[in-house]
Amino acid sequence: MYNVRPDPVLQEANELAFERLTTSEPVLRDIRPAMDVLPGMTATTILTSGVTMPWSEYTGGQREAIIGGALFEGLAADKAEAVHLLTSGAIQVNGCHDYGCVGSLAGIYTASMPVFVVENQTFGNLGYCNLYEGTNPRRLNYGVYDEGVQTRLMFIQEVVAPVIAEALRASPGIPLKPVMKRALHMGDELHSRNTAASLLSLNELFPFMLTADENRIEAIRQTLEAITADHYFFLRLSMAAAKATADAAHGISGSSMVTAMAFNCRGFSIRVSGLGDEWFAGPHASVEARLFNGHSEDEITWMGGESPIIETIGAGAFAQAAAFPLQQYQGGTPQAMVERNLELYGITLGENPDFHIPYLGYRGTPTGIDLFRVLETGILPSMDIGIAGRDGGQIGAGVVRAPRECFEAAAQAYRQRYGTDQ
Repeated sequence: MYNVRPDPVLQEANELAFERLTTSEPVLRDIRPAMDVLPGMTATTILTSGVTMPWSEYTGGQREAIIGGALFEGLAADKAEAVHLLTSGAIQVNGCHDYGCVGSLAGIYTASMPVFVVENQTFGNLGYCNLYEGTNPRRLNYGVYDEGVQTRLMFIQEVVAPVIAEALRASPGIPLKPVMKRALHMGDELHSRNTAASLLSLNELFPFMLTADENRIEAIRQTLEAITADHYFFLRLSMAAAKATADAAHGISGSSMVTAMAFNCRGFSIRVSGLGDEWFAGPHASVEARLFNGHSEDEITWMGGESPIIETIGAGAFAQAAAFPLQQYQGGTPQAMVERNLELYGITLGENPDFHIPYLGYRGTPTGIDLFRVLETGILPSMDIGIAGRDGGQIGAGVVRAPRECFEAAAQAYRQRYGTDQ
């Protein structure tokens, strides 16, 4: 169901954007090294989350993660050399979105890292995301690089990625929307909870793993163990699917629909379908977090994150009432989840015809954030995210709200471009 607005030009543009968003069909096709598939990727490029900034502007955990990426890729022998090469420009830092991919937290991509290749079968565009690093809270995307992180990254690169890639190449591709639809009926919201989706996707892959050579049995066993260890395997597939979906709805003249939301260490930004590739920036989001034992709120820090691409397609916090088990992970109550979910219908273009919330009578999730509705209602988009600590690593999880300033800046740019009184 599409919500009607009075401006006929704006309405027509948003109807098209909403249609493209909701008719997209993301299909997992392959896993390849980033160098082989990301458009424009080079051997000396490191990708990170959020709007691209000069190297000198990166700070805290995001800066440490970029340095860690240089060390992992073998671009520098030690931290001092990595900093020198980054400062001189011999190693380039760019934003994930500009390369067709999305980054979780700091979102580090280097040339050799394996990435999921997801095709939007309806419109032909591609979206990419790298693979989940594993259960340890100390991860590269959380601003940590040490021997343990390096070992786990190499395990993903040398064991997990080849096993899954071989299975995918024996398959016709794995349609992801059916997995996402079912998972929403089984307690997931496809961002901070992916328990059902991870198992459902494994169910799709497993028959093709069985065709592997006998010599691969141990690698398959290790891969299955890694995928099922904490049920976050599907998060990166959800992100790649959302990227391929949202990009298909981007670039529609006159549309006021938000097609990306992203953090870097300096703040939060949004991108709007009808406003090209410009990002509209604001301060850091506000956060309500449940922290792991031994951590306190003064440790919370920002080091990037593009997983809110999931919220732009009507999942994540926009499907929170489908995922009551999140209480144990990020706090809150069922009542608060339902109330938060219901208010988000006030800032979206319509209800998703494929993503449904059982608790709400299988009502479609609120989908297609409209920047003008955000400003009119004062309701800021919610996002489910992991929380990073100032010393690196994950220290909790919670719900954040986008800052109003991003939407005010985008609305001003929209009025200047289209001459509307919206």
